[in-house]
Amino acid sequence: MSVRLNPYLGFRGNAREAITFYQSVFGGDLALSTFGDFQASQDPEEVNLVVHSMLTTDGGITLMASDTPNRMSYNPGDNFSISLSGPQSDEPELRGYWEKLIDGGTITMPLEKAIWGDTFGMCVDKFGIAWLINIAGAPS
Repeated sequence: MSVRLNPYLGFRGNAREAITFYQSVFGGDLALSTFGDFQASQDPEEVNLVVHSMLTTDGGITLMASDTPNRMSYNPGDNFSISLSGPQSDEPELRGYWEKLIDGGTITMPLEKAIWGDTFGMCVDKFGIAWLINIAGAPS
């Protein structure tokens, strides 16, 4: 596997409905985790919301989506990011992209070990585009 670039869509309470709809449109395999799966929210209303989902098709489409927690702003029209992800073997390349993207931008979540075991960070570049960087953790 090499570095992948794909859209990451944000929703407010209906990510499961949206990503399931996109699966009905494009087909493919859907992986979905909730905030409760990772104890990622203290808000009981968010326990069953989608913390991360990924739809992949045999034709090469990858689409990711999640619900935006109540503690974060949500503005329809601004509810997307670009995700860069890859295996540990591509860590130097991904960290290099991170360093260039944060130059003149804003780090919204530092690039560090995440609760799911990968290295993950979020930033907004100097042009206002939101980026997610995920470096896969060691295989278990």
